[in-house]
Amino acid sequence: MKLKDTVKLMTSSDYEDRFRAEYYQLHERITKLSEMLYKYKYKLLDFTPKCNYDILYKQLKYMEHYEATLGARAIIEGIDLKE
Repeated sequence: MKLKDTVKLMTSSDYEDRFRAEYYQLHERITKLSEMLYKYKYKLLDFTPKCNYDILYKQLKYMEHYEATLGARAIIEGIDLKE
């Protein structure tokens, strides 16, 4: 699911929809940052990031931890995260 596909969920009055949107958005951002870090590591980027690799990698790890936390919370609260 792309970020633009989460708009309806984000604007829903149902907190479970908003939760799903947050989870899907985070997952998409993790995917994109992972791809960028791969290209950064192997000098395949078509731009030079202002942040060094280590800072971006740390951000990725925190994001992955947050995603796992949301996943655990979804299980506890009975929120289906299947797209």
